Amino acid sequence: MIIDSDPQGSLTISLGCDEPDSLDYSLANALIGIINDEPIDVTKGLIHHEEGVDIMPGNIELSSLEITLTGVISRETILREYVDKARELYDYIIIDCMPSLGMMTINALACADSVLIPVQAAYLPVKGLQQLIKTIGRVKRQLNPKLEIEGILITMVDNRTNYAKDITAQVYEAYSSTVNVFPIEIPLSVRAAEISASGSSLYVYDPKGKAAFAYTALIKEVLNHAK
Repeated sequence: MIIDSDPQGSLTISLGCDEPDSLDYSLANALIGIINDEPIDVTKGLIHHEEGVDIMPGNIELSSLEITLTGVISRETILREYVDKARELYDYIIIDCMPSLGMMTINALACADSVLIPVQAAYLPVKGLQQLIKTIGRVKRQLNPKLEIEGILITMVDNRTNYAKDITAQVYEAYSSTVNVFPIEIPLSVRAAEISASGSSLYVYDPKGKAAFAYTALIKEVLNHAK
């Protein structure tokens, strides 16, 4: 199961739903129901993708939900109630978060077993890593003691440039002593960038591409660690 907790709905769009803001039911509706003490129906609103995954879509309504959550008791753990119910039906649940530390991201961290941190091989994304790791530490101490950092994944790496090599080296130097930095790097790929408009995964759109091979290696490592 995949949960899109980003108000932009980028994951939802990438998997074939062109207009997530026009959906009758999305993650925001499910969470509002929990706030109102309504019974949780995990299957309601799910999009069943042809590649065998179920998606709880996200859309712009999550932005207004962030404001609503500021006045809700236990606002950091609303998503946890939904995910705990979903655990009864799914072996794996992946939550896609927005690239900011808003209330929805805190909710995702509060209910996750582990967090995988993708970071683009560029100066500004890497600069934001320190604050994110501090936030994860606070969530672990205050809300979710079982939360672990799965690792930092360096993405969009163009090894033809010294710049990308230098950024990658900086990440290893700064974090590898305290946080797992995956030895697998996701290479920059035009084909991978194109899939957001295809409605399919990389394994259908470009199964023999270098990015697909890198993600396969990543999946194997994450699953082995889970064992």
